[in-house]
Amino acid sequence: MHKALDGVRILDLTRVLAGPFCTMALADLGAEVIKVEMPGIGDDSRSAGPFVKGESSYFMSLNRGKKSLTLNLRHQEGKAVLKELVKKADVLIENFRPGTMKKLELDYSVLSAENPRLIYAAISGFGQSGPYREKPAYDFIIQGMGGVMGLTAHPGGPPTRVPVAIGDITAGLFTAIGILSALRERDVSGQGQMIDVGMLDCQVSLLENPLARYFATQEVPVPIGNTHPTLNPTGAYPTRDRYIVIGVGNDSLWKTFCQVMDRKHWIEDERFTTNAKRTENSAQLGELLTELFRTRNTADWIELLDNAGIPCGPINTVDEVANDPHIDFRKMIVSIEHPTAGEVKMTGVPIKMSRTPGAVDTPPPILGEHNDEILQRLLGYKRNKIKALRQKGTI
Repeated sequence: MHKALDGVRILDLTRVLAGPFCTMALADLGAEVIKVEMPGIGDDSRSAGPFVKGESSYFMSLNRGKKSLTLNLRHQEGKAVLKELVKKADVLIENFRPGTMKKLELDYSVLSAENPRLIYAAISGFGQSGPYREKPAYDFIIQGMGGVMGLTAHPGGPPTRVPVAIGDITAGLFTAIGILSALRERDVSGQGQMIDVGMLDCQVSLLENPLARYFATQEVPVPIGNTHPTLNPTGAYPTRDRYIVIGVGNDSLWKTFCQVMDRKHWIEDERFTTNAKRTENSAQLGELLTELFRTRNTADWIELLDNAGIPCGPINTVDEVANDPHIDFRKMIVSIEHPTAGEVKMTGVPIKMSRTPGAVDTPPPILGEHNDEILQRLLGYKRNKIKALRQKGTI
């Protein structure tokens, strides 16, 4: 079946998370992604557990739909091979520390001379410029420096990392947007360009509400736990058996909420008549709601609130998400057959397209699995030349 990015070829020099997440999303939508890895070692995440029959579940979760080519970029022959591949590619993406590709003599200025239409995307912790450009970074460093960790806590509690790698993942998503934008612009200009994405920049862009409040009031936002700074009541409340999340985002919903919860007198309560007043008196309202929600089970409250059109839901554990009927209906958990690990379950494609849908078609590659196929098909190499490159440790 035709996919939206059929015909787009990407050389993926990334490893671990931010870059692989980006190229996985593009591979799902039809791009041919050639994952360039160090011979004998590969992507660092190949050594990260847990393992399924010797294969890293971490690596498999981020690299489906790609082809693996081993290539030692420290060898002159390896550099020459990459330059030949660049002539056949639309996009090259890397997430080395700034300056690394220049030391290898494979930076944008060099590769764009080989292919002026090349779109070169670089992901790094702090971007290709600025006083922090050479600092090393991991996701939790970026969450801390970007303000997210400082807001993710209950009042008075310690800063808490978001337990999914939001620093890496958002950088990957923004890079995908940049690549698609550059491909669209190239249709007009015929020229490629360089894309510079810093993880810290991406985290700052997520601070839309906290920064807006800071600039408007000069007050520094502080952790508020499972509530909302400006919409009340919104948050998580304990029930008789677990927790429930609700979102009463306007005064009309508030009136409906009070009626269905058999608390009509709250509608006229001066503390709660408007969203602004409910926010001002959120602590008192929270105490009342906590007492009320503890009287029934979560499922009972959700049935009641769903029927009234009040936004609500349970706080699911990961196994509950994996077995949710809606998640299943939307094909957000899929299975793929891996040549070594056997059947592997992973997340599906969240972008649903009516005419050119994406799909998880092929499993994550074994290291160097596609060496011969890529070098023969794209570069026309003969078997003896490929054998010589293998003997030298170039591939």
